[in-house]
Amino acid sequence: MPVVDVKDGSVGPERAAGGVERPRRMQDELREQNERFSAAVENMSHGLCMFDADERMIICNRNYIDIFHLDAKVMRPGIRFIDILRHSVDLGVASQSADELYAIRKPYIDQAKPSAYEEILADGRIILISHRPLASGGWVSIYEDITEQRRAEQDLKEQHRRFDAALANMSQGLLMYDADGKMIVRNGRFLELYNVTAADFPLGTTHRDALERLLELGIYTKIDVDSEVAKTEACRRAGKMHSTYRHLADGRTFLVVRQPMSGGGWVATFDDVTERRLAEERMTHLAHHDTLTGLPNRSMFRERLDHALEDVAATPLAIFSLDLDRFKAVNDTWGHPAGDWLLKSVAERLLRCLRDDADMIARFGGDEFVVIQSNSVGIADAEKLAKRIVEAIAKPFRDKSREMHVGVSLGIAVSPADGRDADTLLKNADTALYRAKSEGRNLYRFFEPGMDAAVQARRALEVDLETALPRQEFDLDFQPIMNIASGEIIGAEALMRWHSPARGKVVPDDFIPVAEETGLIVPLGEWALRKACATAASWPPGLRIAVNVSAVQLKSSGFARAVISALAFSGVPAGQLELEITETVLMDESKAVLKTLRQLRELGIRIALDDFGTGYSSLGYLRRFPVDKIKIDRSFIRDMGNRDTAAIVRSIIGLGTELGIVVTAEGVETERQLDMLRDNGCVEAQGYLIGVPSKAADIQRLLKARAPRSQTG
Repeated sequence: MPVVDVKDGSVGPERAAGGVERPRRMQDELREQNERFSAAVENMSHGLCMFDADERMIICNRNYIDIFHLDAKVMRPGIRFIDILRHSVDLGVASQSADELYAIRKPYIDQAKPSAYEEILADGRIILISHRPLASGGWVSIYEDITEQRRAEQDLKEQHRRFDAALANMSQGLLMYDADGKMIVRNGRFLELYNVTAADFPLGTTHRDALERLLELGIYTKIDVDSEVAKTEACRRAGKMHSTYRHLADGRTFLVVRQPMSGGGWVATFDDVTERRLAEERMTHLAHHDTLTGLPNRSMFRERLDHALEDVAATPLAIFSLDLDRFKAVNDTWGHPAGDWLLKSVAERLLRCLRDDADMIARFGGDEFVVIQSNSVGIADAEKLAKRIVEAIAKPFRDKSREMHVGVSLGIAVSPADGRDADTLLKNADTALYRAKSEGRNLYRFFEPGMDAAVQARRALEVDLETALPRQEFDLDFQPIMNIASGEIIGAEALMRWHSPARGKVVPDDFIPVAEETGLIVPLGEWALRKACATAASWPPGLRIAVNVSAVQLKSSGFARAVISALAFSGVPAGQLELEITETVLMDESKAVLKTLRQLRELGIRIALDDFGTGYSSLGYLRRFPVDKIKIDRSFIRDMGNRDTAAIVRSIIGLGTELGIVVTAEGVETERQLDMLRDNGCVEAQGYLIGVPSKAADIQRLLKARAPRSQTG
């Protein structure tokens, strides 16, 4: 479509008289101007549309048509402005009616001065319309799609808003310097951290001025300004981050990080790390020290020992492995708070036994301590220290009105005769300690090559125990439990048995402690639980099965799941299962253990407290955790002929009656014992008089023969 139409003019008489050359030349010039104008208009980057005084279009370019998605066939010269608006409405380009658009445009058309306004199209585009009136009437409009420009401006504005919000809300102080080292950004957190005002650090402040001002205000006590400025400049030129800790006069510590910017200058952030630094120092201390006694721990001891052994010029040293005697009795008698107090008191006495800082005492855990005696001149020197330790620990420990008596056993290994590396020395010291404890305790023994035979024997037992379960060397015996009043058998206790091909019958007292120490008691206990429940599934309804559970099992995360699984697979009701625990299970007052026991008890499983009366706080346990049964230890039943012992038994039975707890007497072997228990109201009895531990088939026959009539029909 041509952007302009040129009308032909008639040739007058002058033209005929003067010849045709001049008019033809004028037409050619006009055509060339028209072509140049058309090319200029069509190649504009914006849309253009020109209207005459009657509001009819004179010309428009392709960009105008494209911007408004108009039909080129409709956009012919002479079309009225209002019709163009209606056309755009029909096409769905305009966001308003033609009349509304015309009402908006009319004031600009009537104005005799340039103006500009924006129009938002239906598709969301933003068009900037520049209106220019013509001297002869009419106007020219230039149309520019500024959608992306406005979006970019909005994005920039949003970015600035976010930047300002980030600066205002960030936990760190921030300063930004330009390439000339002048401050161009400063957030409020910086002023808060340093407790200064904006007037103290106005924008334009140099890095040097800022450091000097902090010194002048007494915020920094000492700082080399020249050095700091040089470091910052060097890091900026190298494009490397630089961080440093600043210690303030008020005791706080700031971490200052300077990060170069790509366009020159840098950003400095300020973070109050006082608590973090203190926590790191505490964590470092905790990582190397025992929390209870404050002594070095295993990790720090090992570092010290390794370092001492690396020094080839150092004199021989001795390693002492210490273990308290009768410490468990203190815990059982007085409780863990008293045990902790005793351990701290022992640590203090051990420290006083050392000669100087060259020696070191560490706590490895529990009541286990280890000593390095440096600059030792041999066995005589080590023996003197061992005697001092034995004598110091043998003296009574008095806490308020309590007097505690413990001893100490020591094993000693001397370098280099007993080993040149840490592992060998510690192992040999432990071996000597094992000998000292086995020979009567409260003794010290030096390592001798033959001592490790007992240790090897223990290890061999552990190895055999590890393979015994997969080889199916374990079995269960069952000992009946009788209701004393009726004489009926009401259930049985499962007892673990190990039949080793190499060792023969291994008694539980020999392998159960080893299984607990090695953790093998967990899979072994799960097996016993499944086996016991499977056996009880064939018993007459209502007969209970009792299974012993160790503290190690209860502390394992999967114990409750293992119990529920054993019941589910066997079909035995939860109310027929009785879990027997010892007081050691509750001694540490573990929340996890108590939670597990309560969870199982809520399912209907009965909880029995075994060996009742042998610990220090049996009554305390009954208060903290209500059990269903207490079992009087066999040592009391065996000694019931003693008046004092008989009184204790009567008290336990009376306690059970008052609390509504079933009382079972273990180890009943004579009719006289049974009569005494019956006379005092004991509910249940268990022992050789009632029935010896028997195989599953034998116990099944016994239970069927003597089961309560009410349960057998």
